[in-house]
Parts: sequence; C-alpha cells; structure tokens
Amino acid sequence: MKNKVYFINLRATFKENFLAKIGRLLKTAGIAETVAKRDLVAVKLHFGELGNTAFIRPVFLRKIVHSIKEIGGIPFLTDSNTVYAGTRSDSPNHIMTAIQNGFAFSVVDAPVIIADGLRGRSETPVIINQKNFEKVYIGSDIVNADSLVAVAHFKGHELTGFGGTIKNLGMGCASRRGKLAQHSTLSPKVVKKKCIGCGDCAGHCSQDAISIINGKAEIDQEKCIGCGDCIIICPNSAVQIQWNQTIPIFLKNLAEYTMGVLKGKEGKTLFINFITNVSPACDCMPLNDAPIVRDIGVVASTDPVAIDQASVDLVNKEESIKSSCLKTNTLPGEDKFRGIYPNVDWTIQLDYAESLGIGSRDYELVEI
Repeated sequence: MKNKVYFINLRATFKENFLAKIGRLLKTAGIAETVAKRDLVAVKLHFGELGNTAFIRPVFLRKIVHSIKEIGGIPFLTDSNTVYAGTRSDSPNHIMTAIQNGFAFSVVDAPVIIADGLRGRSETPVIINQKNFEKVYIGSDIVNADSLVAVAHFKGHELTGFGGTIKNLGMGCASRRGKLAQHSTLSPKVVKKKCIGCGDCAGHCSQDAISIINGKAEIDQEKCIGCGDCIIICPNSAVQIQWNQTIPIFLKNLAEYTMGVLKGKEGKTLFINFITNVSPACDCMPLNDAPIVRDIGVVASTDPVAIDQASVDLVNKEESIKSSCLKTNTLPGEDKFRGIYPNVDWTIQLDYAESLGIGSRDYELVEI
C-alpha cells in the first residue's frame, strides 16, 4: 500500500485563505492522531542564518502552532546548534537569530528552545546498531519531546542535492558531536597561521585533548571525542572541521541519524515540506540566491521518505525560472537538483532510508 502525501497549492479564496488551507492540510494529514492532549510537541524547523531570507515565513509556523494547541498539545519551536561558527552556533545567538528572523513569541505564539543546549552538549545517545553508527547523538529536548512535527523548507543543498525532511531530521536534530560525526571521521584541525595561542580552546576542552605547544594549539586525536566545542570557541576561526567524508557515505549517515531521531516516536511524528522560495542552497548560508522554480505549495505526510520523494518530483515537473542560477536541466521533467549539483546523487539518501525501514519512495499524492 502506497503511503499518502497530501498536497495543497498556493491558491486562496475569500472563503478560505492560505492559513486556513494549511490548517486543513494538517488535519487531513493526521495531526490529531500525531499529537495527544498535554503532549510536549517539538516543532522542528530551520530559523535561517542571519542574512538568509528564504526560510519559511513565521506566520505559517503560527498556524501550525495553533493547530497543535487546538488539540491540546504544548508546542515549542526548536533546532540544534550548528557545528560551524556562525549566528546559530550557541543557544543565545541562535535564539537571537530566530527572533531577528521573525520567530519571536509574539509572532509564533510558542517559545523557542534550542534542542541541544547552551553549547550543543545537551545530547542523548540513541542506539540504532546500523552499518555506519551503533549509536547516534540527538539533541536531548527533541528526544524527550512526546511528539515531533518537522517543518522543512524544501530547497537545494550543496552536500545532499536537496534539503527536505530527512535533512531537517538527520542533521537538524543531531547535537554538535552528531553533526561532526556525520561530516568527518577526523578530529578538527588547527590552522597554524590563524592560531594565536590564546588557549581558549584548551581551556574549554572537556577531554584535555588540546595543548598549546610553541605558541600554537595542537589536538590529540586519541583523546578528542569530536564534540566540536573548540571550533566554536576559537576567536580566530583557527580550529576547523576536516570535511573528509565522501558524499555517498554522508548521505547514508544522514539517513541513519534520521532513524535515531524517529526511534521511540512511532505514530507520534508528522512531516511538512514548504516547496516555496526553492533556493539553490541551504538556509545555513547568510544569503540566498533567487528561486530555481516557481512557488509550488506545501506537502504533509507521516512518511519522511515519501514526502521528500514527492517534493523532488513536484520540483522536477516544473520549468526552471530563466533568471535563476540553473543553466542545465531546466525543462519540465528534468532533474533540477542534479542541474545545480551534478556530482551529488540525491537518490542515495532516499534509497538508504527506505532500506532502513524509515519510509517508502513509492507514494500516492493526494491534492486537497
């Protein structure tokens, strides 16, 4: 039996505006079966890096929040801190970025809680016993939530081809240690030219894995646990990720982490993709280029694989916007994401997630 992916376009009337239409989509997709009265509901989204404007509009999140409250759930907006130094690498800056981008309580009617704590250390190991990971590290407040409503901005992504529900779950719910483990098999590196030997990294290292030798920081790979704190602490960006993971393995890592996020929440998850402002790159960028296709609509499903496959198919059915960065695969039916990132086989994440039993690429699209 094919899993259903429910779809609304962007049309509206005086009888039903778009916000009301979102509410009807959630009801049809089964939000009342996902959320129980008094559930603490993690509404997982990406607040956008400062300077990026492609993220989902906060007023849309308010409608989702109100739909959860109508059932009796207690929603909070959440994301986890980034592994790189930016405007979302610790909770104070992350929350301020969320507010500056419009996700203030007065707008969305729900608090913002960063899932992995002040510096990304608030994590819960989840046993999955898979090929790449025996256990994965997930932000504790997502693990401890009763229900999960994942809301993704569907767009292109430089490492995964596209970013949708699986990216929002696997990477977006991981703690800093979990993010680093997906991206790299090596400890962070010290760029000697940038290091001034201030010792901040050594002072914050919980494993005493960093020493200052001859005025420069050095990392003991035997002691390093890959938490990534030193990357964020360094005032000169001298400590950096070693991006050594191949894309196929990274995509499978992403799927395994998604499995860990969903473990224990069977029947308590709902996924929503906004296929609007389909920018070519991730919302982690402090900018966004012009959309590659027109705004299409919103999809919702209880199947994280089916919803991403349906979203890809809806984008690829479109003709590209001529003024966008897309120069190949521009016609209806052509793969827009391979047009932007020809060396990224985005199907790997869906095939592997399907093999893990997370969901199915075979789906039925139901327009409502």
